[in-house]
Amino acid sequence: MSITLELPSELEQELSTEASQLKLPLAEYILRVLSFRPFLQNPPKTGLELVAYWESVGVINSRPDIADSQEHARKLRHEAETRSRV
Repeated sequence: MSITLELPSELEQELSTEASQLKLPLAEYILRVLSFRPFLQNPPKTGLELVAYWESVGVINSRPDIADSQEHARKLRHEAETRSRV
C-alpha cells in the first residue's frame, strides 16, 4: 500500500534526523515507528511479558554466533576496560 502524507516541516525534520542517526531511509524509519505502536499502547508490565515480547520480535536468539552470553559479556567488558585511551 502506498500513502502520500503531508507532514509539518518540523516533524519531517525531526523524523529525518532520527532516521539518519540510525542510517535508515526516512520511509523505512517511519514504517518502524508506526509498527512499534502496539507496544507503546500496551507495554509489558512484568519481566516475563518483556521477555515474551523480545522473543516475539526476534531480539532473543538474534545472535546465534554467541554460544555463551556471560562469557561474551566478560570479553566485551575486558576489552572496554583495557582499551588504550588516546
